Amino acid sequence: MIEETLLEASEKMDKAVDVAKDDFATVRTGRANAAMFSKITVLYYGSPTPLQQLASFQNPEARTLLITPFDRSSLNDIERALRDSDLGANPSNDGNVIRVVLPELTQERRKEYVKLVRTKAEDAKISIRNIRRKAKDGIDKAVKDGDAGEDEGSRAEKELDSRTKSHTDTIDELLKRKETELLEV
Repeated sequence: MIEETLLEASEKMDKAVDVAKDDFATVRTGRANAAMFSKITVLYYGSPTPLQQLASFQNPEARTLLITPFDRSSLNDIERALRDSDLGANPSNDGNVIRVVLPELTQERRKEYVKLVRTKAEDAKISIRNIRRKAKDGIDKAVKDGDAGEDEGSRAEKELDSRTKSHTDTIDELLKRKETELLEV
């Protein structure tokens, strides 16, 4: 019972770290990359569809990205979604592809991105702590119901705390790397 609780908590914490990595990838650094567009949804035939499913991406230059829609009729919808996004890019449409040239990052904008990344990291840590709290409640319940002994419960709590610390340290390391990448000129 307790091992299952620990395993489930560990798996959920791994998923929280993966979500944080994905969130960090969507924050723009000096180079344009397709991961920045992973959270953008396009209204395609009346339903919101992820941009990644509607087009292919090419990166000819550091700050330029070419987006080629699979269906040319969705060109204007994709362009509208890009314009409405918070990327600060001005897409241009030549009838076949959409060219997105990202503006040069100013020092002020870089600092805004650092704040955004810190917020995303804190959200990930909060979700990890919530997972820990639920797992601890499960362990306490097992001890109270007599399914596990007190010693086993305290060992499981220590193991849970070490796993929690490991996952939050991973998030801190990812945050530090992303901040360095953002502030690099």
